[in-house]
Amino acid sequence: MIATFCLRLALGMLGTLLLLPARQMHPQFFRSHFITALGLCMAATVMGWSSRTALLLAGSTALAFAGAVAWSLDRPPLGWTLVVLTSGALIVALVKVEPILVSPWPDWPSGFQPRTPLSGRIADDLTAAALLGSAMTAMLVGHSYLISPGLSIKPLMRQLYALGIAIVLRVVVAGTALWFWTADHELTNLNDETVLWLPVRWLIGLAGPLVFGWMAYRTAKIRSTQSATGILYVVVIQTFLGELTSLLLLRETGLPL
Repeated sequence: MIATFCLRLALGMLGTLLLLPARQMHPQFFRSHFITALGLCMAATVMGWSSRTALLLAGSTALAFAGAVAWSLDRPPLGWTLVVLTSGALIVALVKVEPILVSPWPDWPSGFQPRTPLSGRIADDLTAAALLGSAMTAMLVGHSYLISPGLSIKPLMRQLYALGIAIVLRVVVAGTALWFWTADHELTNLNDETVLWLPVRWLIGLAGPLVFGWMAYRTAKIRSTQSATGILYVVVIQTFLGELTSLLLLRETGLPL
């Protein structure tokens, strides 16, 4: 579960770099993202290591390291290429790692298998990565205004737009899974542990980022970037808690609730 979370966060952080104008952002910002992704890939390698995933995890880690080295230069060689290659490697690693982390959950009935098809798992991974990455990157872009007061507001606004879209897509994926789950379960059955976790997942992990994300957007519109950054801290915490809860529910039900 932790390996999946780390890979999703790394993927999201690198993917959101494609929305940032390199001419306005200092290369060190991109380098810091790659260093963070490198640490996340290393953690995922330790947590999710197996003969099946070793090469993919090692490859993702190596690409993240190469990206950190490239973006340490003023004119990074293959900088954007490494963003794309590392993101692609992380997507493949997620597809391979996740079934191993999900399938052996001991509380499932005998013979039960996850019901989410491959397309659903990929949608789950991509929307979760987009939500985690856009929240984290938006918060870090907000910090950039402390050292570069003259920085255009466009980078932050782009990340906030991406955050809003990611929340909507995440709600669609989780709502679809919840609709399938309620076909066999009752939301009023408090003896079902999943029912007790669902309010936490939806209120903290989805409704919370939507409300506070809107607050950050309205604050950024008046160029109060420090206040927007403070609000985005809350959004990051909420998305982390929400996505970790989602992974717990995935292991419990086999669906990305």
